[in-house]
Amino acid sequence: MFSQRIGITPTEKLVQHESMDDALRNSLWSLLSSFYWSRFDQPKYIKYENGRHDYTLRSNLSDIFIAFWINYLKEPSDTIPTYFYEPGGSLLYLREYYFEAKWYQIYDFIELVSQTGPIDSNSEFIEGCNDFLEKENSAYRFVNGNIAEISSEEEIESVESAIRDTSPYGGSKDHLVQALSHLKSRENPDYRNSIKESISAVEALCREIDGGDQAKLGAALAALEKKGVLHPALKKAFSALYGYTSDADGIRHALLEDSNLTSEDARFMLVSCSAFINYVIGSVEKSAYRP
Repeated sequence: MFSQRIGITPTEKLVQHESMDDALRNSLWSLLSSFYWSRFDQPKYIKYENGRHDYTLRSNLSDIFIAFWINYLKEPSDTIPTYFYEPGGSLLYLREYYFEAKWYQIYDFIELVSQTGPIDSNSEFIEGCNDFLEKENSAYRFVNGNIAEISSEEEIESVESAIRDTSPYGGSKDHLVQALSHLKSRENPDYRNSIKESISAVEALCREIDGGDQAKLGAALAALEKKGVLHPALKKAFSALYGYTSDADGIRHALLEDSNLTSEDARFMLVSCSAFINYVIGSVEKSAYRP
């Protein structure tokens, strides 16, 4: 824009962490309007009836309202406004709620809509949200269908790729999903268990590839190195990283007692473990080795 080129309006903002400015709030609402509210529809048999044709709970958006009222507001479903369009109707209620909500409530809300809205809109909506979240320098993105605090596209791709590619290795994928879940919680994040699950994902992958159900990470890494799947320098580097979480007795003991863990610690471990998992799976595929 002209104002940005001459320096009146800044071209970049500070990362929006635990906050949301009006530009981002407005952009996300516009996406909600484009992909959901403007696509409000009724079954044909209702349209041919006499009288009103905008019944909230007889529409294609009914699941959104039911989930929002029951699971989020914790209100009885019979208090959902009957009509979609009108003063005091369900659309206006959502709009008033949205523009008065706290930053984390908005993220909760768009996550809920993406999971309960008509399926033909959801993937495009998530893609649009991530575009605006990146443009407005938000510290959050949709990752694997949930809002998570991962601040760069490289980090997002690393984690999503690891979750996707570990599907044949069920135990590893489960640990990654849990690590992300512990990290993404905005009201009660669990950084200790996020780190634990991240490193457990690596252990599970290495054990499955090596075939040793009880092998520790060090032994599994050594086995992968011996098979030519893992470069010695990377084995050494990841062993050192694992030592950070071990502290002699392992994360399940020493690190769990540490009260100074931060989101940066947990995010670093999740991204690092995801990158390592991507590397190992890629190396396995290239070597034509299969568990």
